[in-house]
Amino acid sequence: MIDARILIIDDETPIRRFLRVALEAEGYGVIEAGTARDGLAKTARETPALVVLDLGLPDADGLAMLRDLRGWSQVPVLILSVRADEAGKVEALDAGAQDYVVKPFGVKEFLARVRGLLRDRGSEAVPSTLTIGPLLIDVADHSARLDGQPLHLTRREFDLLWMLASHCGRLVTQEMILKAIWGPAHADDSQYLRVYIRQLRQKLGDDAANPRFIATEPGIGYRFLDAPGP
Repeated sequence: MIDARILIIDDETPIRRFLRVALEAEGYGVIEAGTARDGLAKTARETPALVVLDLGLPDADGLAMLRDLRGWSQVPVLILSVRADEAGKVEALDAGAQDYVVKPFGVKEFLARVRGLLRDRGSEAVPSTLTIGPLLIDVADHSARLDGQPLHLTRREFDLLWMLASHCGRLVTQEMILKAIWGPAHADDSQYLRVYIRQLRQKLGDDAANPRFIATEPGIGYRFLDAPGP
C-alpha cells in the first residue's frame, strides 16, 4: 500500500469517480472536494501529499484558488484543464502549479504525472499525526489529546488547531486561516476568527497574555509555539 493521500478538487462527479478508481487501484488514499472552498478547507485539514485541481470550479476561478493556497501551503498541485494553449499552461505554472494535464487525458499519463510529483516531494509531506509537547493531534481520525486526555473539539476548532500546529513555529496570517477554513468570502472576518481562537484556547487551557500554545501577532495572525510552556 502506498502511504500517500491525494485530494481531487473537481466539480464533476464522474471525473472524481474516475480518478478515485484509478488512484485507489495504485494504492493511494483519495479525498474529494467539489468546490474551491471545500478544497481549501480539506487541504488545510487533511494535509494531502498532492492536490489534483480542476480550473473550472463553480464557486471560484481555479487559478485564484491556487494563488490563495500558495499563501500558506507548498503542497504539489497537478492542474486539470480543457485549455491546451501554451499561455494557459504558463499562467497555471506561474501561479504555483507543478504540472498540467489537458482534458481528456489517458489514465497512464495521469498516473505517471502523479508518481513524478510524489517522487519530487519525497519526505516533505506533513505527517498525519503531530506531537507538540503534551499535545497529540491525529488528522486521520480528527482527534486531539492533551496530556493524554481527549480534547472535545468541533470540526472548525479541529481544523483551526491542525492548520496552526502543522505550521508550528511559523506565522499564519488571519487571511490565510479564514480563506483556508471558511472560504475566500470570509477573508476579512477577523472578528469571527478571534471567537474561534478564544474557544480553542479555552479548551487547550491556554492564556492569550502568557501563551502556552497559541501566540497572537497583533493585527497579523497567529503562531503555534514549537516549545510549549509548562
